[in-house]
Amino acid sequence: MGPIERLREKQRQRLQAWLAPVVGWLATRAVRPNLLTAGNVIFSLLAAWLVINDQLVWAGIVFLFGSTLDMLDGMLARLNNQVTPFGGFLDSTLDRVCEGVLFAAIAWWLATQGNTWAVAALVLAMLGSMLTSYTRARAEALGLKCNGGWITRAERVIVLCLGLITHQLVFMAFVLAVLTLWTAGQRIHNVYRHLPPEAEEQEPV
Repeated sequence: MGPIERLREKQRQRLQAWLAPVVGWLATRAVRPNLLTAGNVIFSLLAAWLVINDQLVWAGIVFLFGSTLDMLDGMLARLNNQVTPFGGFLDSTLDRVCEGVLFAAIAWWLATQGNTWAVAALVLAMLGSMLTSYTRARAEALGLKCNGGWITRAERVIVLCLGLITHQLVFMAFVLAVLTLWTAGQRIHNVYRHLPPEAEEQEPV
C-alpha cells in the first residue's frame, strides 16, 4: 500500500468513526441500506437540477449530502449484516448514475457559458471516472486488488463539490480530466505489473 492509499485509508477510518453514531441511530430505526442508496440518487438528481438552474452552491451542498448517504449505506449494511452481492452491485451501478447526471448538468451549464473547451475537458473527466471504476472491476474479476491511484470516487466528489461551491467549474473540469485519466492509467499499469503472464492471453471482454 502506497502513501496515498495509506492516507486515504486513514481518512476513511476517521470519517467512519465520525459517522458511526448516525449509522447506529439509523439501525435502531430499521432503515434499510437500499433506502439510503436511493436517497443518494434522488439528491444527485436534485443537485443536477440546481446546477441547471444556476444554483451552484446549493448543488454542491446537496451533492455532498447525497454522497454521504452513499457511505452510510455500506456502513449500515455491514452493521446489520445485510451485505449482499446484489446490494454491492446496485450501489456501484447507481454511483455511476449519480456522477453521470451531475457531470451532464455541469457540461450543460458550461455550454451555456460558451466554455466549449471546458465541456470537452469534462467529457474526458467523465471518461476517466468511468475508466477508473471499470479498471477496478475488471482487475477484481481477474483476482487482483486495484483500488489505488491519485483520485477515487471520494476525491472526485470533493473536487466536484468544491468546484460547485466556489464557482470554479472550468478549473475543476480540467483538474478532473487530468487526474481521472491519470488514475485510470495508474490502475492499468498496476494490473499489467501484477497480472500473471498466462492470464494475459485471455480474450478481451
